[in-house]
Amino acid sequence: MAKKLMKGNEAICEGAIRGGCRAFFGYPITPQNEIPEYMSREIYNYPGGTFVQAESEVSAINMVYGAAGTGARAMTSSSSPGISLKQEGISYIAGAELPCVIVNIMRAGPGLGGIQPAQGDYFQTVKGGGHGDYRLFVFAPSTVQEAIDITYEAFEKAEKYRMPVMILGDGMLGQMMEPVELPEFKDLSKVPYKEWATQGDGKGRRVVNSLYINPDELEVVVDRLYDRYELLKKNEVRFESFMTEDADIVFSSYGSCARIVKSAVLLLREKGIKAGLIRPITLFPYPENEIARIAELPNVKKFIVVELSKGQMIEDVKLAVNGKKPVDFFGRHGGNIMTEDDIVTYILEGQNG
Repeated sequence: MAKKLMKGNEAICEGAIRGGCRAFFGYPITPQNEIPEYMSREIYNYPGGTFVQAESEVSAINMVYGAAGTGARAMTSSSSPGISLKQEGISYIAGAELPCVIVNIMRAGPGLGGIQPAQGDYFQTVKGGGHGDYRLFVFAPSTVQEAIDITYEAFEKAEKYRMPVMILGDGMLGQMMEPVELPEFKDLSKVPYKEWATQGDGKGRRVVNSLYINPDELEVVVDRLYDRYELLKKNEVRFESFMTEDADIVFSSYGSCARIVKSAVLLLREKGIKAGLIRPITLFPYPENEIARIAELPNVKKFIVVELSKGQMIEDVKLAVNGKKPVDFFGRHGGNIMTEDDIVTYILEGQNG
C-alpha cells in the first residue's frame, strides 16, 4: 500500500472518517486547529457527514452528547483549556452511557499557559476530570500512524463499551508530519443495531438520561459502569515493552515523549548501560500488571518516569511497582521538551553522583 505524508492532526481526521465518524463538533484552539479545519472540508464528502463549529467548547461537547444519543458516530477535539471546558459534558455523556470520541492535543498549562506541547492533562484525563464516579477509555498514541490506527477503531471500542474514548496526544504529535498508510473505509452497513439510541424508528420509547433521583437506581448505574471498566482491564490493556527483559534501568513514558526516551535507551545501550522502556498505549486501562511483572525481574534496579509535566503518571507507576523498586522522575514542563541527550546526561550524572 502506498504511503502518504500527513500531519498528525489531519491524519487523526482521516482515521476518524474512515472509521465511520459522520458528526464532528468543534471550536478552534491551538495546537489542534487543523482537526476542525480538515473535518469541515472533508466530512461532507460522505453520506450523512455533518460539521458544526460551535459557539464554544461547552456547546461542542453538548452537541456530541445529542448526536451520540441518536447513535451517530460523533467526535470532538480541542486542546487543554478547551478540554477543561468540556468536562461537565463529558461527565454527562459517561453517565448517559453514550459512545463518542474526544481528542485532546495537549498544550502547556495551567490556565491559558502556552501553545507548546505538554503532558499536564494526565490527571484530568485518566483520573476523571468531570464530577462523579466514571472513567474514560484513554489511548495515548506515539506516532502519526498509531494515531490513525487508534482513531480508526475508537468508535467501535466506544460502542462496544458504551463509553467515551479519549485520544490523548500533544502538540508534537498534532503538528509533526510522517508517512502513513491509510486504512480502508469501514462498512457502516455492518454496524450493529443500537437498541439504546433515539433513532425515531418506532421500536419503542427510549430516553437518554444521566439523572437518577433515586439513589438506589444511580448506584446500580455506577456499578454497571465499573463492571465495564473491569472488562477494559481484562481485555483492552495495550503497551509496548522495549528492551526491558535484561534492563537495569526501566523508563516509563507515553505519547510523543516516549519516542525521545526510546532514542535515549539506544544511546545508553551504546554506552554499556542496560536501559529499557515500558510505554503505556492505553492510559486507562493502565498496564499495571506488566509494570508489576517487570518490577519483579532481579536485574531491574529502578524505574524512571519521563513526562512533559511536573510528574503525573509517576503515581500510577509507583502503584504498579508497589515498593519493589525505586521510582524516580525526570521531566520538562511549561512547553519545554527534553532531548535524548538530556536523558542520557541525567542517567550518567546520577551514576557518577
